Amino acid sequence: MNQQQASLLVVDDNEMNRDALSRRLERKGYAVEMADGGQAALHWIGQRAFDLVLLDIEMPGISGLDLLKILRGSHSPTELPVIMVTAKTQSSDIVEALRFGANDYVTKPIDFPVALARIQTQLSHKGAVEALRESEERYALAMNGANDGLWDWNLKTNTIYLSTRWKTMLGCAESEVSSNPDEWFKRVHPDDLERVKRAIAAHLEGRNSHYESEHRILHQDGSYRWVLSRGLAVRDAGGTPARMAGSQTDVTEGKVADPLTGLPNRLLFVDLLDRAIKRARRRKDYLFALFYLNLDRFKVINDSLGHLVGDQLLIEIAQRLESCLRSTDAIARHGEGYTVARLGGDEFTILLDDIRHVSDATRVAERLQKELALPFSVNGQEVFTSATFGIAVSATGYERPEDLLRDAHTALYRAKAFGGNSYELFDPAMRDRAVARMHLETDLRKAIERAEFRIAYQPIISLATGNIHGFEALVRWQHPDRGIVSPGDFIPIAEETKMILAIGATVLREACGQMKAWQCQFGDRAPAIMSVNLSGKQLAQPGLIEEIEQTLQMTGLRASHLKLEITESSFMDSLESAIELLQRLRKMGIQLGIDDFGTGYSSLSYLYRLPVHTLKVDRSFVSRMGANGENSEIVRTIISLAHNLNLDVIAEGVETADQKLQLQALGCEYGQGYYFSRPIEAPSASALIAS
Repeated sequence: MNQQQASLLVVDDNEMNRDALSRRLERKGYAVEMADGGQAALHWIGQRAFDLVLLDIEMPGISGLDLLKILRGSHSPTELPVIMVTAKTQSSDIVEALRFGANDYVTKPIDFPVALARIQTQLSHKGAVEALRESEERYALAMNGANDGLWDWNLKTNTIYLSTRWKTMLGCAESEVSSNPDEWFKRVHPDDLERVKRAIAAHLEGRNSHYESEHRILHQDGSYRWVLSRGLAVRDAGGTPARMAGSQTDVTEGKVADPLTGLPNRLLFVDLLDRAIKRARRRKDYLFALFYLNLDRFKVINDSLGHLVGDQLLIEIAQRLESCLRSTDAIARHGEGYTVARLGGDEFTILLDDIRHVSDATRVAERLQKELALPFSVNGQEVFTSATFGIAVSATGYERPEDLLRDAHTALYRAKAFGGNSYELFDPAMRDRAVARMHLETDLRKAIERAEFRIAYQPIISLATGNIHGFEALVRWQHPDRGIVSPGDFIPIAEETKMILAIGATVLREACGQMKAWQCQFGDRAPAIMSVNLSGKQLAQPGLIEEIEQTLQMTGLRASHLKLEITESSFMDSLESAIELLQRLRKMGIQLGIDDFGTGYSSLSYLYRLPVHTLKVDRSFVSRMGANGENSEIVRTIISLAHNLNLDVIAEGVETADQKLQLQALGCEYGQGYYFSRPIEAPSASALIAS
C-alpha cells in the first residue's frame, strides 16, 4: 500500500509522545489522527476508516489491551492492523497483546526507523491481502460472466488453464488448446509479444500492482483480434509469485472503429490493406484500388456552422459513401467488395477489392464525386461540399500498407494542386516529384541558414520622362549545386511552409538598406521608390508592423520611400483585418500597391476601401496588346478604373516599343519589363542609375 494513501491513528495518553510521533509520521507522508485514550480512539474509528493503529498499552480508563479486544471484535488483523507500543519491561503484556490479535509491537523509547519499517510491513501485507481478495472476487465474477475468457497460470508447474470462453473467443475448439503457456504466447502478434512479456515481468517483479495489456492475438481464421488482458499474481509465504490469474476481453470493435462514424479506423484499415497486399502476392490476377479522399473546404464549414454541424456532415458523408458503393455499377457487375474507413478529420479511405481493370476504379471515383456534390441536409439546412480523390492501384506492386497509403496521398496532393473536386491516379512520376519537392524543401531550409538568397532589382520607368522612378526587389536563390533556382519553383513551397517569413524579412532588410545606400551615393538622382513584395503569410504574421518599423529604423530609410506590393488573393480570406493593417502601414507613410491586378478576385466592391496608391497591370494583359492596339481593352479599363480612384498605374512585362507607346497613349504612368531592363544585381543597378 502506498504510504501517501495510508491513514494512521496514534493512540497515547502522553501528549508529548503522541505529538512527536504524529509529526514524524506526517513528514513521511502519512495522514495521521491522534487519540488521547480509548474512548477517543473508539470515536475516531466509528467516524472513519483507518489503515493502521499505533496503540499504547498503558493508558488510564480503557487500557490498550482492552481497546485491542474491542477492536478485534469488529475488525480482523488484516482489516485493521494494530501495532502495540510498550515499554521494554512489559514482555508479558506483549505476549498478551499478540494473543489478543495484535499484529506487531514496538518498544519505548521508540526507534523511529524500526517503527517506520514495521508500519510499512503491515500496510504492505494489508495491501497484498486486499489485492488477493479483489483478485479472487474478480475471478469469481468473471467465471460467472459469459463474455470474458479466463486464464489461470500455475507458475510453479508452468501450466495454464484457459477457459472455454477464452478458446471460443479465438475460434478454437476445447481440444485444440493444451495447457502449455505457449498456447497463449504463440498467438500474440509478433509486434506485441515483447511488450506483453515485459508487462507480465513488471508485475511479477513487483514493479506494477497488476498486469494489464492491450494487444493483438491470432484468431483461427487468420485475422488478429484486439484483446484486453488483465491479471494478478498470488505470492507464496516467501513473496515468490506462485500463480497468476486473470481475464481476456475482446475489444476489437472499440479499438478499430471510428467513434464518430462507426467506420473502420486507421488501425483496422491498415490491417485490411496488409491482407489485400498479401493476396496480391499470391494471386497474379488479383487487383485492388485504394482511394484516399479529402473533403474540399471542410474547414470553412466548421468555422461558419460549428463543429457539431461538421461532425454531423462527416456522419452523413460516411453513410452516403457506403450507400453509393453498394449501388455502384462497377462493383455490382463484378461482385467486388469494398471497405470505407475514416482516418481522422475529413480524411476517408476506400479499399476497392478484386476489381478487373483500373478503369473500374476511375468510374467509381467519378460516381462518388457526383454523389458527394449533391446537397446534404444537416440540422434542417442544406450543406454543399465536394471531395478530391487520390487513387493507387495494386498493379504498381507494394510490400507495405504504408507505401500504398503514401502513394494514394501523393495522388491526392496532386489533385488538390489543380484546385480540388477531382481525382488523380498515382503514377511513379508523382512520387519522384514528391521526393524532389521534399529535397527542395530541405535545401530551402538550409538556404535560409546559409544566406544563399540574392536580391535582383528591376527598374520601374516613368513613361512620361523615361527616368527611373524606382526599383522592385526580386529574390533569387543561388543554389550551391543547381545554380539559380526560379522563384516559381521555391516561392510556393516557402509560402506553404511559412519559410517565406524569414525570406521576406531578408528581402525587406536588404532592399531598404540598398535604397538608403543609393540615396547616400546619388542624392537627388536616387530612385524615389523601392518596391518589395509582401506575401499573404507575411500579411497575416503577428508583429509585421513592428518588424517593418525596426527595419526602417535599422537601415535609416524613410517610410515614404518604401512601397509594399500585395496580391489580391493574399488578403481576400480576411479582408477586414487586412484593410486595418494596410491603413496602419499607410499612416506610417509607406506606399502600397496591388500587384498582378486583374488575375485574382478582381472584385470592385472592395477596391475603393483599400488604402493603396498603385495598381500594377499583370504582364499577361500587357503581353496581349498587339502592334495596332488590339486586345488592349482590359488594360484600358484597369487604367481608367485606377485613375477614377486617384491611383497610379504600373504596367509590368513591357517587352516592346509598341507596348510602351500604347501604354503612354492610355495614360499609364509607369512601366516595368525587359524592354527597359531585366532584373539586375545592385552594382549593375547602381551603374544604371549613374547613366
